[in-house]
Amino acid sequence: MTDKGGQSAFRRGVVALLPELRAFARFLTKDRTRADDLVQEAVVRAFASRDQFSAETNLKAWSFTILRNLFYEQARRCKREQEILSEYKEQPLPSAASGEKHDDVNDLNKLLWELPDDQREALMLVGAQELSYEEAAVICGVSAGTIKSRVSRARSFLVSLRDGAED
Repeated sequence: MTDKGGQSAFRRGVVALLPELRAFARFLTKDRTRADDLVQEAVVRAFASRDQFSAETNLKAWSFTILRNLFYEQARRCKREQEILSEYKEQPLPSAASGEKHDDVNDLNKLLWELPDDQREALMLVGAQELSYEEAAVICGVSAGTIKSRVSRARSFLVSLRDGAED
């Protein structure tokens, strides 16, 4: 498709998705600067692959797939990045200074990082990004049933972690 209207709609659609792409990238990288770099590269790839996008395709799922694949490609290419991610993951969160609500957010953040990667990713896509199970399945390259199962197990695991922490 080389029509100006289609290109303009595509551009507007990608621009509208930037905040959500950035949020997903921050979730994946756990680092604001790396997330911004990841989103920038994903957008460049999306525009470079524009001719592979069809109007029937969900632009959000398509863009999230590019971002996710780019993240995993970078992770596979550089083992040191994996070590840095592990070190960052193990760092304690700063203590809350603004009351109980902030503590709850920190507690949830800590509990989320106790989840297995695939469950955390599924929960993030379906819960935080409000994607359908089918859209999340396309992004992760698995069936919708697998995503449903991962989300269910993640929720159950979070409840058991929370209940264990309260004891």
